[in-house]
Amino acid sequence: MRTRYLLLLVLLGLLGLAVHAAWQGWVSAPGSEIGWHGIIAMLLGIFFSLGLAGVLVGLMLYSRRHGMDQ
Repeated sequence: MRTRYLLLLVLLGLLGLAVHAAWQGWVSAPGSEIGWHGIIAMLLGIFFSLGLAGVLVGLMLYSRRHGMDQ
């Protein structure tokens, strides 16, 4: 159980580093200003894309467990 939390902590740290690197790359490029509306739109797009992927994977696992893939 402890290794699971450690793995989660490491993965969240790597995600944070990736987000930080992406943000630094974005703001260091000249002429790449983005307003709050753009940031909110990007976050909503990411959220709904991940949600759709989760739903589709859930449906795939549901159909497999109930024998609908034969």
